[in-house]
Amino acid sequence: MDDHYYLPPEWYRQDGIQLTWPHAGTDWKDCLDEITATFLTLADAITRYESLLIVVPDTEGLLRLLRQHLSAEALRRITLFSCPTNDTWARDHGAITLLDRQNPHASPLLLDFHFNGWGEKFPSQLDNAINRHLSASGMLGGKLQSHDDFVLEGGAIESDGQGTIFTTSTCLLAPHRNQPLDRDGLEEQLRLRLHANRIVWIDHGTLTGDDTDGHIDTIVRCAPADTLLYVTCDDPADEQYADFAALSAQLHQLRTTAGQPYRLLPLPMPDAICEAGERLPATYANFLIINGAVLVPTYAQAEKDQQALTTIAEAFPDRDIIGIDARTIIRQHGSIHCLTMQYPEGALRLTTSDNPPSHHIQQA
Repeated sequence: MDDHYYLPPEWYRQDGIQLTWPHAGTDWKDCLDEITATFLTLADAITRYESLLIVVPDTEGLLRLLRQHLSAEALRRITLFSCPTNDTWARDHGAITLLDRQNPHASPLLLDFHFNGWGEKFPSQLDNAINRHLSASGMLGGKLQSHDDFVLEGGAIESDGQGTIFTTSTCLLAPHRNQPLDRDGLEEQLRLRLHANRIVWIDHGTLTGDDTDGHIDTIVRCAPADTLLYVTCDDPADEQYADFAALSAQLHQLRTTAGQPYRLLPLPMPDAICEAGERLPATYANFLIINGAVLVPTYAQAEKDQQALTTIAEAFPDRDIIGIDARTIIRQHGSIHCLTMQYPEGALRLTTSDNPPSHHIQQA
């Protein structure tokens, strides 16, 4: 599709990041202290570089907690939004922002797709309404366009900012999403709704323990200069070995729109992390790109953690690379990118002040 809207890459300049905060009514209830500590670490890291929007039912209680653990400088960059929530996966219920290629100063278009708990696996009605609440409050910097007739999670797509969208066939074709659309029908809808020129389907590389049916942001990520970072598995005894070998082979066959091979940077597969006999979907690909930094999940595996940090630094040489312990996050089968949603420049209207954010609280 050749028009003036496009889906920018994640490294485009951002207004801020959204976190949807954990509480006792979420699946985090059994490890709420641990995941809250992880969220505080994320909030501290993000606010060193840009603004942070936090969606949470109890803003007053969270404000007290933030004041106990974060600096006054960090607090000045935080806006709290009071809203009922089911869970915390902002990547998948957050708005997806399109920008105007012809006019960088034009208001963005924010797309509100239907979020149904990854194919009706989990409760999602409250999370599916968050974007509408944010829009009604005036916190979004552009028009919120409803796509409630189409199921799409932000973690299911990657953009290179040049008109190519990467996705996975395992997720988009999974049950309880957009049946009876087949692959051709889904591709047509993605092109139309995301204003894309090309859809690249990835057919291999689903992580064991992944509740999302194989989101692209767990296995393959875009970086500048036609670079793809991707998860590899070098242990023939690993149950995932053949699938990830097929992923590598497929990526090596891909070509850019100019007909050139991609620059491919392999990420290691973390050693298996299990809980109650179940393997958790640990991955280094689920990093978050912010203004001036990349936040990378780590798993207390010194050699592999360092290998991942070094590889990601190669893809983003102009950014600080910050490791964040993600061992608690993966207990609910996600990681850093899954918990966050970035808003490109112009997409948010957040209050800023030299005072701590008691008056930054907005309500749905």
